Amino acid sequence: MVTNSYIVETLEITAKLMELHDADEFRIRAYTNAVFYIDKYTGDLATLDFGQLTQIQGVGKMMAGKILEIVSSGTLKELQELLANTPEGVIDMFKIKGIGVKKIKVLWKEVGIDNINDLQIACENGSLANTKGFGGKTQESILQSIAFLNSQTGKLRMDKAQALAEVIQEDLKKYFARVEISGEVRRKNEIVESLLFLVSNADTHAGGFFGGLPESFVEDPKASSPFTWRGRYLDNKIGLEIKWVATYQFLHKQFIYSADANHLKRKNEKGQTLLKVSKTDGLASEEEVYEKYGIPYIIPEMREGDFAFDWIQTRKNEDLVSWESLKGIMHNHSTYSDGRHSLEQMATYCQELGFEYLGIADHSQSAQYASGLLITKVQQQHAEIEQLNKKLNASGGKPFKILKGIESDILGDGSLDYPDEVLASFDYIVASIHSNLNMTEPRANERLVRAIENPYTTILGHPTGRLLLSRQGYPIDYKLIIDACAANGVIIEINASPYRLDLDWRWIQYALEKGVMLSINPDAHEMEGYHDMHYGVAVARKGGLTTDMTFNALSLADMEAYLAKRKGR
Repeated sequence: MVTNSYIVETLEITAKLMELHDADEFRIRAYTNAVFYIDKYTGDLATLDFGQLTQIQGVGKMMAGKILEIVSSGTLKELQELLANTPEGVIDMFKIKGIGVKKIKVLWKEVGIDNINDLQIACENGSLANTKGFGGKTQESILQSIAFLNSQTGKLRMDKAQALAEVIQEDLKKYFARVEISGEVRRKNEIVESLLFLVSNADTHAGGFFGGLPESFVEDPKASSPFTWRGRYLDNKIGLEIKWVATYQFLHKQFIYSADANHLKRKNEKGQTLLKVSKTDGLASEEEVYEKYGIPYIIPEMREGDFAFDWIQTRKNEDLVSWESLKGIMHNHSTYSDGRHSLEQMATYCQELGFEYLGIADHSQSAQYASGLLITKVQQQHAEIEQLNKKLNASGGKPFKILKGIESDILGDGSLDYPDEVLASFDYIVASIHSNLNMTEPRANERLVRAIENPYTTILGHPTGRLLLSRQGYPIDYKLIIDACAANGVIIEINASPYRLDLDWRWIQYALEKGVMLSINPDAHEMEGYHDMHYGVAVARKGGLTTDMTFNALSLADMEAYLAKRKGR
């Protein structure tokens, strides 16, 4: 079924291409207005008829017809005509950060650049800087964005890689008795560069099966061998590798392909590498591999490098944070700002999932692009929270509370949005940077540290502002920022959105060494967004985050006590 997000994306790209081709300004505005409003619509657009669609704000008769066309055909005739008249390379340029439709129009129609490669050459030889509307800074910014895009080609985010791996696994089960996902997906890498599967059949040689795979498996014959198939799945650019393994070798092969080389090279007190120990005959499980090696079991997520060997000596796997150990959900958005569900809907679903509290943290007033809350809106939301807290606890069941939070923009000088008297009205504050992201490391550090030192800051939100495979994020001195959080009692967010996963898991251990608690926050803009915490938990476990150092593993009573004590400072 066609989803709301698919409809929004289809209308959005249509509007951009219309602007690119100098279409009627009023028609373009009709598309952009519809996108703005239906992006917030919480119902299922695909189930609505013409009359119901026209009742949605921003959707007139013309746009209702367009939505019905998308639902019935999966596309728009108008979009297909625009795509047919637009070079593929020009469409690719929409992926470049820092240039919008107007600049792309100039590049294509005035300068004659219709692909990213020619654009890169124009930047490198300096000719683009002489074009009106561009300059040296824009040229350098485009070059950096192109370099980043090129470095991300053929990679997938954790969520996309996991979903694709599961589809391929089901497909492979038609041809092999046993199929296991291995490699980077099993290790829960935030970015996956290749998909690896181990397959086995007890009574048949591998070659015959590889030869019988359907057309959806596009082989690279030069890279393949009798026992290893390499290629692509359908038109996905990510590499696919299928290894045929004899049944008696399956445990050993699954183990070694689920750990990186540095993990396997680590030697124990007897001078044996983990790789050598894993080859021991008679081992029946991965737990026995580590037992034979002489240490407790290390989960697949932590088999990157060798930090886990020291971690496991003082901790137990049971100490690692898990979905079950989380008691509340912090940093979430409602229809008060740019969320898709109301405050009551967000709270009710949070309660239904078994959590003890919901931290609502809509955008602050400076975030006009996200309908940030003016002070009067803050007051209105706080009044509704008080009423909802009474209503949600009226049944006398397990206590539940909505916490009054805000995601306050960190302004250009490092100060927080709102005057102090308004900041003081919140239970907690997530401080995040959303604007002026093109900063040097010293500038970013200065801005972040000032926000961290603000006595109202409770949590530092997505510390680098990165968007995986899309935006690199501003450079920061991780140690300096973590040290500042330690000195000021500020929690650091692990933003669990698979687009972010920021703080990077590689800095979790340093944060723990400095006594800085971390909060696994979904940054949810709709009810289903809560489930992104599974991705946050995965990378948190990968970095060795323990339950006792996880902020939202605090019970409601402990969370209230913590926040009251912090406000009283």
